[in-house]
Amino acid sequence: MRDLDYYIPAGALFLALLSKAPALLRRRNPMVTAMAGLIFTACAGYVFAAPPTIRALNHGTGVANVSAPLVYVILSAFNASCIALLVYWREGTGRTARRRARRWLAACAVVTCLIPLLFALGDAPVERLRDFDTHYANTPFIREMIIVYLGWHILVGAVLPFLCWRWSREVGGWVKAGLRTLVAGFVLNVVFGLTKGTAVVARWAGGDLDPLSSYIAPPAASVGALLTTLGFLLPQGERLAAHWQTWRLYRQLGPLHRDLGPLAPDAGSPRLPLLALGARLSNRECDVYDRLFALAPYCDPYVLAAARAEARQAGEDPEAASALAAATMIADAIEASRDRPDRPDLLDESAQAAGLEALGPVIATGAEGMARVAAHYTALSRRTNREPARVRTHQPSAAPPTTPEPLLRKTHP
Repeated sequence: MRDLDYYIPAGALFLALLSKAPALLRRRNPMVTAMAGLIFTACAGYVFAAPPTIRALNHGTGVANVSAPLVYVILSAFNASCIALLVYWREGTGRTARRRARRWLAACAVVTCLIPLLFALGDAPVERLRDFDTHYANTPFIREMIIVYLGWHILVGAVLPFLCWRWSREVGGWVKAGLRTLVAGFVLNVVFGLTKGTAVVARWAGGDLDPLSSYIAPPAASVGALLTTLGFLLPQGERLAAHWQTWRLYRQLGPLHRDLGPLAPDAGSPRLPLLALGARLSNRECDVYDRLFALAPYCDPYVLAAARAEARQAGEDPEAASALAAATMIADAIEASRDRPDRPDLLDESAQAAGLEALGPVIATGAEGMARVAAHYTALSRRTNREPARVRTHQPSAAPPTTPEPLLRKTHP
């Protein structure tokens, strides 16, 4: 890897960490904390493993190779965060899961204490930016530090892929994709540890396989860390998809909500934050239903039936035909409410009952069905604006039209 290549994934991970900051500050959740720790350690690992950072840190502290134990500690903490997050992910955040996660974190704490201690006891006076492990493979205490670090790394990388693969066979969707991605990431972490370990063992035997450690292991670790972080983030795609679906429904209901506005005044509900999508959709959906009830006396079942029959003849499936027919009836009723708001024959009890009966199946479809109706209503409104001479379905006078058409409203007796 080139020197600057380390900072590109670090920047991407930093942005992912910022996206988790609100949840981290808002509530104390072990899963959120473990996820933030994983992203932070992955980001820090890229930054402090970059040769420019190693050089600057070594020269800034005046201690040759001080970056080596620091990177080892960061990557050990990354492995511990992976284990803790996987435990919380699989078992929840109950007492048993927390106890199991604490055991792994305690083991990681032992490793992270041993690494700087062994480095302090050893002697590594010559700065090595890329081949520290193999150069000091036979140095007392430094050798033990390398063994502790690589042993922990290989152990975690060997255990977790089996757990993730077994669990991925029990789930589906985004979670399964995330687990399969984790398997690939952990396997690459094992490749990193084994290639480093092979090069170190070769030094013990008097051989030289340093390219394995200097040129093969770093890219494997880099891609492995990215895949591991991505694997834990992928299940969030399900939540993002749900947010997108909520926003789509909210936007689709917008034109119908606006045009129904004069029929029922707002209840003065408090303004909601922009990101409170679920609450905003619920409020808009309730407003639409309330205004449709007010529109009921103007809703004509004959218009609904004629529009559905015409849509079916045009080849629409039953669901699409029903949504289009409902949108046509609602558009017709809104036009009627504008033209003749005080017509007594539209506002009597029979008209109210007939309108509610026609609206019942529409309202029963819920937010998804109402959004489909609203989408058809928006398309009809746009067509109306483009063709003003063809859209008026009501006569301004009290006399009924002389030539009724299939979608024209029938006047009540």
